[in-house]
Amino acid sequence: MCQKILLVDDEHMITEVLEAYLRKEGYEVFTSDNGLDALRKADRVNPDLIVLDLMLPDISGEEICRLLRKESDVPILMLTAKSGEDERINGIVLGADDYVTKPFSPREVVVRVQAILRRVRKTEHVPVGEQLSFNHRELIIDLLKKEITWMGGTINVTPIEYRLLSNMAQNPGRVYSRMDLLDKIQEDGFSYEGYERSIDTHIKNLRKKIETDAREPKYILTVFGMGYKFGGAPDAKNASL
Repeated sequence: MCQKILLVDDEHMITEVLEAYLRKEGYEVFTSDNGLDALRKADRVNPDLIVLDLMLPDISGEEICRLLRKESDVPILMLTAKSGEDERINGIVLGADDYVTKPFSPREVVVRVQAILRRVRKTEHVPVGEQLSFNHRELIIDLLKKEITWMGGTINVTPIEYRLLSNMAQNPGRVYSRMDLLDKIQEDGFSYEGYERSIDTHIKNLRKKIETDAREPKYILTVFGMGYKFGGAPDAKNASL
């Protein structure tokens, strides 16, 4: 069954070219030229990935990304004409998995789509029932469902936040530099200007979601001058994972 891509851009020349390239690679492609229609199609189609332009006529791509992240962890590749570092980082903080700056090569977009979907597939190949739990099940990471439960409730995390937390939690006590963490979430070798700095922002956001006091964290700890480590106390059953 071919994977589904939702392509959102109000420049019809761009959508036509990208649609042709993506279909050639075997993807089923759906298109939209405005934000409201994109949200409706995302709900109806349930795409495997969304290619999302930031500059739309009705709703900004940032707002669409924020709305999608309330209910879905679908991978998002942003298309942007904004070349500033702050704009790009803001998109990633909102939950985008990657971005491409206009003008771009259609082949580059296809390669990035393939890279994101490969990373997603790798996180799905986990034995049924495999979980990590910490501090008497205060924090649970379900490696099959890709869900985080804290204090008995499922919390909404972005794909990047999930990958950061799940990788660190599988090696409690190990110190990760920012570049180590980048390698974990960018396994296909892409590097992004300013992206290393965004690791700090993702960590800050995670702490707000899984720490009782984000200023005095017990799960994601800062190792000054080196990076971060996971400090949660593993429950006994984790030893067999």
